[in-house]
Amino acid sequence: MNIATLFGRLFKSVREYTKPSILSPVFVMGEVIMEILIPTLMAGIIDKGLQKGDMGYTVKMGLVMAAATMVSLFFGVMAGREAAVASSGFAKNLRADVFHDIQKFSFANIDKFSTGSLVTRLTTDITNVQNSYQMIIRIMVRAPFMMIMSLVMAIGINAKLSIIYMCVIPVLGVALYFMAKAAYPRFDKVFKTYDRLNTVVRENVTAMRVVKSYVRENHEEKKFTDTSKELYTQFKAAEMILAWNMPVMQAAIALCVVLVAWFSAKMIVGGTMTTGELMAMITYSIQILMSLMMVSMVFVMIVMAGNSAKRIVEVLDEDSTVADPEHPVTQVADGSIEFRNVCFSYSGDMGKLALANATLSIKSGEIIGILGGTGSGKTTMVQLISRLYDPTSGTVLVGGRDVREYGLHALRDKVAVVLQKNVLFSGTVEDNLRWGNENAADEEIVHACKIAQADGFIREMDKGYDTCIEQGGTNVSGGQKQRLCIARALLKKPAILILDDSTNAVDTTTDAMIRKAFREEVPEMTTLIISQRIVSVADADRIVVLNDGRIDGIGTSEDLLASNEIYKEIYDSQTGGEDLAASDEASDHNSVISHAFDGKPEKGGVK
Repeated sequence: MNIATLFGRLFKSVREYTKPSILSPVFVMGEVIMEILIPTLMAGIIDKGLQKGDMGYTVKMGLVMAAATMVSLFFGVMAGREAAVASSGFAKNLRADVFHDIQKFSFANIDKFSTGSLVTRLTTDITNVQNSYQMIIRIMVRAPFMMIMSLVMAIGINAKLSIIYMCVIPVLGVALYFMAKAAYPRFDKVFKTYDRLNTVVRENVTAMRVVKSYVRENHEEKKFTDTSKELYTQFKAAEMILAWNMPVMQAAIALCVVLVAWFSAKMIVGGTMTTGELMAMITYSIQILMSLMMVSMVFVMIVMAGNSAKRIVEVLDEDSTVADPEHPVTQVADGSIEFRNVCFSYSGDMGKLALANATLSIKSGEIIGILGGTGSGKTTMVQLISRLYDPTSGTVLVGGRDVREYGLHALRDKVAVVLQKNVLFSGTVEDNLRWGNENAADEEIVHACKIAQADGFIREMDKGYDTCIEQGGTNVSGGQKQRLCIARALLKKPAILILDDSTNAVDTTTDAMIRKAFREEVPEMTTLIISQRIVSVADADRIVVLNDGRIDGIGTSEDLLASNEIYKEIYDSQTGGEDLAASDEASDHNSVISHAFDGKPEKGGVK
C-alpha cells in the first residue's frame, strides 16, 4: 500500500469528528484569503496613499488592512481549535478500533505480534498518525492554497517575474520525492527497533524481582543500552536524509528573493513597476516559498507517520484465525468433551505437531487428570477446548457439538480456564473475583472462595474482600493468587473447569481440599486438572498421560501403575514407591505448619 491508501484506510476512524475535520480547512482558507489581500492593500497604501500624500486613502486602507488582519486572526484561531478537536478525536477512535480488534484476536494472532509491538502501535504509532492528521487538515490545506493564491496574485502584478517561481517549484518537488524515497525504509526499521525496545523495558519491569534475584541488572542495562543505541543509529540515518529538507528550502527562498529583487529593481528604474508592487511581489514570493517550506515540514511528518500507519493497518487488517460461525449455537448442552483424531501445529506445519492423533472421550461431570513432561502437549490440548486455537486437523466436541459451531461467547462462558500464569488486576479482591461474574451476590462470592480454600486468608487481610490488590497481584503469595483465580473461575458457574497446573503453589493438603470441594459442591462440573504432581491427579476419575504430543495412556491411577511405564516412573520418582494414602498422612503434619502461615503474605504483602 502507498501512503495515501494507508491514510485513507485509517481515516475511516474519523467518524463523528468529520464536522471539525471539514470546518478546519474552511477556516484555513478564510485565513489565507485575508492574508493574501494584505500585501495588495499595502501596495495600494504605498502607491496611492503615501507617495501621493493622500492621508484619507491611507487611513481608510489602513483600517481595512487592520480589519483583514483581525478576521485572519479569528479564522486562524478557529482553524487551530477545530484541527485539535478533529485530530484528538480521530486518535481516540483509532485507539479504540485497534484495541477492539486486538480483543478479537485468537492466541495464534497474538503470537504473531509481540506485546511490545502492540503497545508501540497503540501509543507511539497512533500519536504520529494523529500529528500528521492535524497537519493534513490544516497545514496541507493552508500551504498549497496559499501558494496557489499568492502565485495568482504575483502573476497579476508581474507575469514575467512569476516565471521564477514556476522554475523553482518543480525542482523542489523532485528533491522532496527523492528524500522521501530514501527515508521511508529507514523509518520502517526505526519502528521495529522501537518494538524491541518496548519489549526489553516491559520484560525488565515485570520481571524485576527475578532480575534482582539473579543480580542481572548489568546484563539488562546493557541489553537496553544496546537496543537504544541501535535505535539512535537508525533514527540518525533517517533524519540525516530529511535534514537536507531545510537547507534546500532556504536556498530556494534566498535565490528567489534575490532574483525578484534584482529584476524588480531594473523594472522600477525602467518605470514598468512601482515601489508598492515591488513590496507586494516580495511578500508574495515569501508566502509562496514559506508555503513550500510548510509542505516540506508536513512531508517529513507524513514520511515518519507512513510507517506508523502501515503498522496500524497491519493490526486492523489482521483477521482472527478463530471467528464465530455464520449461524452460531448459543447453548452448551453439558460438559462432555470429545477429541476425534485431533492434530495441532502452532506453525501449521503437519510435520511439526504439538498434538498428534489425540482421541479421547470425557463424560460430563468427570474429573480428569492430565499428566506429562514439559512439552508433551498438555496445555495445547486444553486450549483447543475453548477455541483459543483451532485444531489443524480433527474435531473437538463440547456438549456433543463441534466447538467451531458455537459462538465464541457462548462457548467460553461455559469453559473456565485457570492458566499457568495467573493474572490479577489492580483493584480490590472483590473486583478481581467479579471478573468471573460481575452480578454475583456476596454469598456466591464467599461460597466460590470457600470451595477454592481462599475465604480464610481473605478474611485475615486488613480489609477482607475490600483489600486492594496491587498491579500483578504482587502483595499476595503465589498460592493465594492461584486460589483467587480458581474462585474467580468458579463464579462463572462453568460446565467445564480447566486447571492448568494452577495449584502447584499450594500445599498438598490444600490441594486435596480443593479437589474434595469440587466433588462435593459442583459434582456436575467437568474438571480437567493439568499437573506435574501425581498427588494432584491420583484421585481423578481417569488420568490421561501425554508423551511428545501423543496420548500414551488413559485410566485410573491403579490401572496406569500396572500398564503405563511413564506413569509408573513419575509415580515412583515422586512418592518413592510409597502408597499415596500413606504419603497424604505424612503431608498432614506439614499442612499444620502451612496453614499456620496461610493468609500471611510474603514480605511486602498485606499484613
